[in-house]
Amino acid sequence: MSAASGTERPADDRRALISLIRRLKSPEGQADPYGLLAQVRAMGDVVRAPWDAHFVTGYDTCSEVLRGRDWLAPDFAWQERQPDPERWSAVATQEMTKTLARLNAPEHTCQRRSLGNLFDRSTIERLTPVVEEHVTRLLDELEEKLRWGEADFVSTVSDQLPISTIGSWLNIPAADHPHILEITHNQVHAQELLPTRSELAVSEEATAQLRAYFTELLEQRRANPGNDILTGWIHAWDAREPDREKADEILYRLTMFVTIASLETTATLLSSMVWLLGEPGRWQWLRENPGYIDAAVDEVLRYDPPIQINTRVAAEDTVLAGVPIAKDSMVHVLYGAANHDPRRNENPDAVDVERHGTHLTFGGGVHYCLGAALARLEARALLTQLLERFPTLRVVTPPTYASRLVFRRVTSLGVAA
Repeated sequence: MSAASGTERPADDRRALISLIRRLKSPEGQADPYGLLAQVRAMGDVVRAPWDAHFVTGYDTCSEVLRGRDWLAPDFAWQERQPDPERWSAVATQEMTKTLARLNAPEHTCQRRSLGNLFDRSTIERLTPVVEEHVTRLLDELEEKLRWGEADFVSTVSDQLPISTIGSWLNIPAADHPHILEITHNQVHAQELLPTRSELAVSEEATAQLRAYFTELLEQRRANPGNDILTGWIHAWDAREPDREKADEILYRLTMFVTIASLETTATLLSSMVWLLGEPGRWQWLRENPGYIDAAVDEVLRYDPPIQINTRVAAEDTVLAGVPIAKDSMVHVLYGAANHDPRRNENPDAVDVERHGTHLTFGGGVHYCLGAALARLEARALLTQLLERFPTLRVVTPPTYASRLVFRRVTSLGVAA
C-alpha cells in the first residue's frame, strides 16, 4: 500500500492528458515543462495514461516505486509476457533491454556487483584533478570564442566535458569522441515512451554503430591491456565467466551503457546549470558565497532533471496511492513532477540554492544512478571555474531543446561575457 493518496481519473481526462503530452513535446513545453507537469500532478498521484500504463506524479509515490522491491524494470521476461510482444521487438529497444537499467535480480545484482562502487570517494579524489584539467581546457576554448562575441555553451563545453571525462577514464581515444557523441544522440530515441518508426530506424543504425565500436574497443584492450578501468573489468569477467563469448557480451553491454549513460544526462545538467544560475544577481551571489556551490548543483538537479521519466512494472497486483495496479502493468515515474511537488519542496518553481530541498533525479533503490557522484564532480568543477573566470557570464540566447519526453537534451545555449 502507498503512503500517499489518489484516485483513478475519469475517462474525460484522457483528452486533456493527451493534450498535455503533446504540449510537453512542443518547443514551448520543452522550454518550461513544469507548469504542464503540475497539471498532470493535479489529476492525482497516479494518473491513467492514454495507453496501458499509469503516470506517477507525487514525490512520495514516485519514491515508493523507485525504492520498492515490488516494482521491477521492464526486462525481457516481462516483454515476453505481454500480449503485444512485437511492440518491444525493435533492434535498439532489444539492445537497451540488455543493459543494467533494464535488468532485475539476480542478473542485475551480479553485473552491478562486478562493477563495485564505481565512483567511491577514493575514485572521485583521483578523478578530480583530471576533471578540473578538462574544465580548464574547455573554458580556455570558451574564453577564446567569447572574445568574438556570443558562443554556444553546449557545443563548446557541456557536450565536451562528459565525453572527455568518461573517455579518459576508459582510455577511449579523443579522436573517437565526436563519433560517440553523435551515435549516442541518435540511439536515445529508442528509450522514448512512444518512438516513431523513423526514430527507431535512426536508433537501430546508431545501435549497430555502438556495438561495432565498443566490440572493437574491447578486442583492442584485450590485445593491449592497460592500467585502466576497462582492463580491470576484462580481468574480473574472465575470472568470473568461463564462457569467453558470454563474458565479452556482458563487457560490451557494461562498457556501452556506462559510457552513453554518462553523456547526455550530464551535458544537460551542465547546460541547465548555466541557464538557471546565470541570472546576474544569482551569479554574483554564488561568487561571493562559494560554499553554496554544491547546494546550487543539487538545486539545478531538483529543478530540471535530465531524465524526466523512468518506467517500472508491478511485480504483483498492488494498490498505489489508492489506485489498483495489476501485475505486469507499467507505471511511468515523472521525475519533474515529483521534484516540483509542493508537498515536498515549498515554492518548487523558484530556483533557490538555499532551500536544502530533496529530489529523485538520480532515482532510488537498486537502480540508483551509478554515476551520480561523477556527475556532481563535473558540475562542481565546472561551476567553480566558471564563477572564478567569468564573473559577468550571461545567457544571451535561451536554450533550445530536442523534442523528447524521457531524456531532456539542450541543443544550444548562447552565452556572452
